[in-house]
Amino acid sequence: MSALWDWAANGLGALALSLGLSFGSGPPPPLAHGYVEGEYLRIAAPAAGTLERLSVARGARVVAGAPLFTIDRTTALAERDRLAAALAQARAQRADLSTGKRPQEVAVLAAQKTQAEAALRYSTAELTRQQELVARKVSSTDKLDQARAAYDRDRGQLAEAQAQLTVAVLPARPDQLRAADEAVTQAEAALAQAERRLTDLAPVAPGDALVEDTLYNPGEWVPAGSPVVSLLPPERVKLVLFVPETAMAGVAPGAALSVRCDGCPAGLSARVTRIASQTEYTPPVIYSIGSREKLVFRVEARVENPAVGGAGRPLNPGLPVDVWPMTVEAAR
Repeated sequence: MSALWDWAANGLGALALSLGLSFGSGPPPPLAHGYVEGEYLRIAAPAAGTLERLSVARGARVVAGAPLFTIDRTTALAERDRLAAALAQARAQRADLSTGKRPQEVAVLAAQKTQAEAALRYSTAELTRQQELVARKVSSTDKLDQARAAYDRDRGQLAEAQAQLTVAVLPARPDQLRAADEAVTQAEAALAQAERRLTDLAPVAPGDALVEDTLYNPGEWVPAGSPVVSLLPPERVKLVLFVPETAMAGVAPGAALSVRCDGCPAGLSARVTRIASQTEYTPPVIYSIGSREKLVFRVEARVENPAVGGAGRPLNPGLPVDVWPMTVEAAR
């Protein structure tokens, strides 16, 4: 019997050598299995309206700043124009309060001042003449009193004309100016809000991305806040991995991983960003016989070079992947 066992062992060894196999050697198994998951950007408009134009198509790629869609903006444009006119009115009123009266009104007051000066010169001369006549006892004191009253009247009228001319070139009271400034600020804020509303009704791509889906067609009514376009930026592609409980000692946030998948370019790497605090059972989507019944930790990793060798083509969500620690992969 022992001879039979020796013969079988020698035969299996020779077969292994002939096939180029070596027992106890070979590539290390993956650290974990998982799949690619995308964090989509769902672009919506803040107000309800008819979809006027859809500028992108499913599967297309857009660059930052490219138009995505436009909701009917007829009402928003009219409101913007109304608020622009209100701002112009508020600014004009503020300027009017800071400049005093019109030049024509100032000219009228200046002419009134000149007239008052002439009247005062006459009454001054008449008062002097009456004083001399009374001193020589040629005129009565009644006429002197009348001349003195006319002088006082003309001097007061000149002072009034001078004050009116000074006030005419002054701006409005400080309280009125502050109120006018506040009105301008309020009108500017309302116009800025209207401009932002117009921008929100015609959004653009926040960055380079893949158009994952379009949810409405031109002519359809879009409720407020309802996504119209779904985008997937390359940098928002992540890996969802299920690491066996026994291998968690070598996994930590920030750890580098080597990534392999069917059809993926070589050189893909990822870095661990999140580790679940509790274990779970391997989900059915992970087809690994050896770990199906074992407890695993859900680990998320961010792909550091999603477009390696792919001419800017990101990994497709749902694609199964295997990962190894970067040190192990380097050894291979």
